[in-house]
Formats: sequence, C-alpha cells, structure tokens
Amino acid sequence: MGTPEFPDLGKHCSVDYCKQIDFLPFTCDRCIQVFCLDHRSYMKHSCPKGNRGDLTVVICPLCAKGVRLNPDEDPNITWEKHVNTDCDPSNYEKTVKKKKCPVPRCRESLTFSNTIKCRDCCIEHCLKHRFGPDHSCSGPKKLESSFSFMGFLGTANTKEAPASSSSSSRWSSLLASAEASIRELGNDISQKLQFSGGDLEKTQERNGKQNGGKVTVDVCPKCSKGFREPGELLKHIDKDHRGTSIA
Repeated sequence: MGTPEFPDLGKHCSVDYCKQIDFLPFTCDRCIQVFCLDHRSYMKHSCPKGNRGDLTVVICPLCAKGVRLNPDEDPNITWEKHVNTDCDPSNYEKTVKKKKCPVPRCRESLTFSNTIKCRDCCIEHCLKHRFGPDHSCSGPKKLESSFSFMGFLGTANTKEAPASSSSSSRWSSLLASAEASIRELGNDISQKLQFSGGDLEKTQERNGKQNGGKVTVDVCPKCSKGFREPGELLKHIDKDHRGTSIA
C-alpha cells in the first residue's frame, strides 16, 4: 500500500471479500470505516448504524398526523405514546376533508392561493366562480327581525314605552319654555328700539328749540330746490347740473 514517496497513500476497502486498494477512499460517517467506490453506500457494506439518521414517519389513521419513529425505540411503544398523548380524531376531518367550492358541480379544492371571499354573500369560492353571476350570489344579507340584537331593541322599546311618553312631555315643555323666552326677548328688543327712536325725536326737538325754531334752507339757483345741508346742495349741483350753478 502506498509508494516510497507516499507511503500512506491509499487504503484497502473494509469489506472482507473486497479489500481493494483505493487511493481516494470513502469513510462512512456512521461506522467510521473505510470503503472503496463500490461499497461506499450503507446498503453496499451493510452498515449496522446506517438507519440511525433515517427519518421514518407514519401517518396516523385516526388523526392524520405524522408519527416519527425512533430507531432506538420499539415502534409499538412509539405508537402507544402517540395514541395516549397527541392523537386527536377531530383533526382528521380538517386534514383529509379539504374545503371545496360551494358551486354545484365544482370540485375545486379551496386553498390559500385560490380562495376569494365574496363581498356580498361573504362565502368563499374558487377563482373561477369569484364573481357574483358565476356563483348565483344572493346579495348582501339583510337583518331579520329574529336577529338577537333587533329583538333586544324591540324589548327595550316595549319596556320603555311609558318612559318615552314622559320624555315626550318633557320635550314639549322645554319647547314651550324656549318659545316663551324667545318672545320675551323679541318684546325687549322692540321696546328698546322704540325707546331709542323716541330719544332721537326728542334730541331733534331740542336742537330745533335751541335754534329758535328756525330752519335754514339753501335753494338751488338753477332749479329752485331747497336743501337743509350745504353738502346736499353741492352734491345736487354736481349730479344734476354738471357742476354749474348759474341759472
């Protein structure tokens, strides 16, 4: 085995009837022995620890769950542990019987990627029957009188019938008091306006008396109209006579 330059080069196969020298040998990761190219697999060299890393799962017929078998344990013991602890028969229907499209003659299974819920009838359908006319949509559901919340409202209304009559009488009294207060406010405003008008007349009379009862009037020299204020006369001349006061 090997050469003078490389004495450790190559190894013999560990199989008894082979013993072939291989310069690129394979070391088994389970039994840690060296094998040639032909006997490198677990089955070829009958590895005693070849099934240690294998994963064997048995589907339970009761709950449709996977039961992992331990290589170092009897499968019957593993099965009994599962039945006594994890087995749930109610999970069988959820796993095996998949939800399908409710449209007649449609056998499409509803999954995460092909399920759409209708906005009107709130029922899940497949992509093919996602529109209302395709699945004969009945439209949005209406609240019935037998609905618990509506019934609760009905009972509340029947119980509070006398209370509603008393509340209506309260509202009527409040409205009457509001109308009366509005009327009083209107009367006060009218009285104040009348009082202010009387004061204005009195002040004018006082001014006339102070002037000796004489009122000066300015006459337009062109049309002979009289004006009490000189400013009004000037406006009249500018507007009607175009600024000329000569007759």
